[in-house]
Amino acid sequence: MDIETYRDYCLSKKGVTEGLPFGPDNLVLKLMGKIFTIASLDEVPLRVNLKCDPERAISLRDEYPETVLPGYHMNKVHWNTLIIDGSLQKTLIFELVDHSYNLIREGLTKKLKEELDLL
Repeated sequence: MDIETYRDYCLSKKGVTEGLPFGPDNLVLKLMGKIFTIASLDEVPLRVNLKCDPERAISLRDEYPETVLPGYHMNKVHWNTLIIDGSLQKTLIFELVDHSYNLIREGLTKKLKEELDLL
């Protein structure tokens, strides 16, 4: 999977915006102003950080020790870094994007959830 496919999938989700607040090498995708993924644009293979339920994060790291790591520069309890080198199935990557998006959505304030519903 390349960065364009990853970015397009993330941007297809309701309420998502993108930016480069940490410099030109890190694409940040947010849901209603809250980060749900960061992609390192200068890494080959592509590396992305995704929020994850703590128990699932550990399970994924155990199952994919070479490609799912504790979140780089993130809270390692709640974030994973995925190395997208072709060994992880595209469906799993998209599922983990959805999982991260949904965790952020659940944590939104009532007002932000209502705004999202109107989009």
